[in-house]
Amino acid sequence: MCRVPPVHRLVASSFGLGFIPRRLWGNDSGAGTFGAALAAIISVVLWSADAWQQVLVAAIFIGLSLWSAAPFATGGQDPNWVVMDETGGTLLALVGLSGWPWLAALVVARLGDITKWPPGVAASERLPGSLGITADDAVAGLYGLGVGWLLTAFT
Repeated sequence: MCRVPPVHRLVASSFGLGFIPRRLWGNDSGAGTFGAALAAIISVVLWSADAWQQVLVAAIFIGLSLWSAAPFATGGQDPNWVVMDETGGTLLALVGLSGWPWLAALVVARLGDITKWPPGVAASERLPGSLGITADDAVAGLYGLGVGWLLTAFT
């Protein structure tokens, strides 16, 4: 059996953030929220950047998720500590937003990922390998982005 390079684990865990819950309360519950928190911080730093630059950053993180999660996606597994997918999906949700629309997009994306209630989120999670790990967060992120942009348009 091949040993997974440590860089995959580091990137898949959003640079170690996915391991924080295990250290704090002994299990991985809620680890995705730590990955989403990284995205929120990055998004705030990028508020003054153009939307295309924010899309590029989200695409890079989604690509990192696809790459880094691949070794851990065996047998339909989606380990809770793998949170780069939450980071990428949340960055997608926050493109071009600030203020209340930004907050609403963040909440919708997280709730969509956690509950899988929006159409397409649960189905995308069933895709094979790292695509399934990443796609549900990207789809939930698109729902958050839609809500955020609608709020922006009507305020």
